[in-house]
Amino acid sequence: MHGIKRSYCDLIQRYCSYFPIVALVGVRQCGKTTLLKTLDEEWKLFDLEKISDYNYISLDPDLFLRLNNNKIAIDEAQLLPSLFSALRVAVDNDRNKYGRYIITGSSSPELIQSISETLAGRIGIIEVSPLLLSETIINSPANLYSLINDPSLIKDTLLFKQTADLEMIHHYWLKGGYPEPFIRNDSGFYDHWKENYINTYVERDISRLFPSLNRMRFKQFIQTLAYYSGTVINYSDIARSLQVSQPTVREYFKIAHGTFIWREILPYDKNTEKRITKHPKGYVRDSGILHHLLRINNLSQLLTHPKMGLSFESMVIEEIIRNLNARGVIFDYYYYRTSNGGEIDLILEGTFGIIPIEIKYSQHIGKKDIITLKEFVKVNDCPIGIVVNNGEKVVFLDEKIICIPFGFCL
Repeated sequence: MHGIKRSYCDLIQRYCSYFPIVALVGVRQCGKTTLLKTLDEEWKLFDLEKISDYNYISLDPDLFLRLNNNKIAIDEAQLLPSLFSALRVAVDNDRNKYGRYIITGSSSPELIQSISETLAGRIGIIEVSPLLLSETIINSPANLYSLINDPSLIKDTLLFKQTADLEMIHHYWLKGGYPEPFIRNDSGFYDHWKENYINTYVERDISRLFPSLNRMRFKQFIQTLAYYSGTVINYSDIARSLQVSQPTVREYFKIAHGTFIWREILPYDKNTEKRITKHPKGYVRDSGILHHLLRINNLSQLLTHPKMGLSFESMVIEEIIRNLNARGVIFDYYYYRTSNGGEIDLILEGTFGIIPIEIKYSQHIGKKDIITLKEFVKVNDCPIGIVVNNGEKVVFLDEKIICIPFGFCL
């Protein structure tokens, strides 16, 4: 991919030593097929969107897997549901052999369900995203992710150095990370690509997965998502605006999350005596798609738009989550908001402990900006609290709270 090494390459190799089957799942056009092409030459590749490959495998999946029982990669596996039971049989015939099959799948909650029900214990799942900002930077040291995995490094000032300036950050934030438009960097192509991508997502993927769904209404819902991105979701408000029932809106959100267009974040309600918001929060995962839906065409429009702060916050959260996923870190993520207005944008919980992260576009952080963060760190005995902003250097705001410019995080 024009010299860009995806962060997932090492994780794929590691999973191949753990599991008989590895699944790469993610939104269409995020680079899954390109990842398959980076496998060594021992691997045989089949694409179920090619009629010849589909006919060959679908005729008798069990026989196909008997004849092709090692180093087989199958692209767009969701197109052939009978493949999953055949894979289970093939794997169970030799459970001690790992790294035999890699499958990919796009935009399909049913794919995840089939994997969970049929291949549980036999498969490792890797969620692949569009390009990370850190992947576009040569020799990005992943400063923030080293700190999250080992919070004791908080005092190690050598851990942090600037890897991205504001111009790089702004370009990625405005355009998003889908590989083809990002690499071509042509504004005319970008606009047409995004519009066609959204139409294809609704007309092709959603129609095929959910044939009884009202496509026009769902397309209106996708447009509506842009205005609710980064906010706590009120299902009744959205139901009224779309003139549909609340159960229908909840189903729409489930579909959008399951097809990797939208990310739902649940509220953190552990170890706290405060009254907190119970509704989920969410955002459009790719900032370029979000800005296209909002008709934001350039940086000036973005920096003066009412959604600017929420857009930047969502982009940073997505970069953090995607990077941790690409490195195989096991964790959960939440947001935190109290009834009196205290808020923390992202809570990470894993073997590293509980780490709250506050995100600000501004480079200036005042004492009032970290009141909730300081209290949360103290009450939950967090190893560190982190503020991500656009400052010029890494600074300590408190003994256990560090402020890291986004350009130093990557």
